[in-house]
Amino acid sequence: TGIPYTADDLMKVGERVWNLEKLYNLREGFSKEDDTLPDRLLHDPIAEGPSKGFTVNLAPMLEEYYQFRGWDENGVPKPEKLQELGLKDLADGG
Repeated sequence: TGIPYTADDLMKVGERVWNLEKLYNLREGFSKEDDTLPDRLLHDPIAEGPSKGFTVNLAPMLEEYYQFRGWDENGVPKPEKLQELGLKDLADGG
């Protein structure tokens, strides 16, 4: 493209896109309940191997993921995260 981007610049672009997608989904009615994994991972124990019998406990993983992303406990991007990404105008549903 001729535009000099660093790896950090590209990571920031990806983070902006991820947050824009999240905001769009929230606007369209998605919620924390939609942030899930397939039933077989949550309910069917692994049949064999070193993780035999294991099932995923999603709740603590989701909480940690939201914190990592800069989202609140309901999976909504916090205003300060949107400010950081140059998306301040979208902080209040704009």
